[in-house]
Amino acid sequence: MSQPHPDFLFANVTVTLEDEGIWVVTLNRPAKRNALDEATIEELIELFSKAPRQGARAIVLAASGDHFCAGLDLVEHHDEDRSPADFMHVCLRWHEAFNKMEYGGVPIIAALHGAVVGGGLELASAAHVRVADETAYFALPEGQRGLFTGGGATIRVVDLVGKSRMIDMMLTGRVYQGQEALDVGLLQYLVSGSSLDKALELARRAAANLPLSNFAICSAVSHMQNMSAMDAAYCEAVIAGVVNTQPDARSRLDAFAKKTAARVRPNN
Repeated sequence: MSQPHPDFLFANVTVTLEDEGIWVVTLNRPAKRNALDEATIEELIELFSKAPRQGARAIVLAASGDHFCAGLDLVEHHDEDRSPADFMHVCLRWHEAFNKMEYGGVPIIAALHGAVVGGGLELASAAHVRVADETAYFALPEGQRGLFTGGGATIRVVDLVGKSRMIDMMLTGRVYQGQEALDVGLLQYLVSGSSLDKALELARRAAANLPLSNFAICSAVSHMQNMSAMDAAYCEAVIAGVVNTQPDARSRLDAFAKKTAARVRPNN
């Protein structure tokens, strides 16, 4: 049974505890299409800084209302009339939040619907797995608004779709949706029903793994992508040495050796 997390009683983000160490983190500014203002980013930083140390085994990132996230709160940005230095520091806080997500070591599954636009796509791209329903659409409209991405699209969205596709999205306002969004790599799962239900299913599957294995998968892989091939190979060997000899894995290996463990089978 889900219940509010007592340590994270935020104004713009709701955190609930599910069974099996699963957290559901819900953006809760539906009247603003869950646009990201400074306060919301600070809540995300606190949450994802603490989650790995507070027992989260998997996190579902969701949103209330009709849209996942419409990106930067442009009204706040307009009203603040920031200096270049001020906005640079706003962007650095976005990077802090999204780096905590990508490198924190806890699996994050994003449940997407409606607008996944601008900074909303940057947020979604910081998750490890993305599930979208048929209403979800993806865009980077910064070019049409006289802006440039500041929350990591040049890093993570490029990694998902490639440089040329991202430049096209920014130059022309191209919108991806449905099977086309799946085909270009913006998501891994496209569902006809609830993206939240599918995300929870995947979170339960991930939460059944050993935490140290998940930490390596959801942290080391990203770190190794930033290294040379030689350095990444060395790092992979060191991580494998630690993870593949962990005592908690012994019973799982024993079950495999005795042929009592589930085998990998093709989908029926």
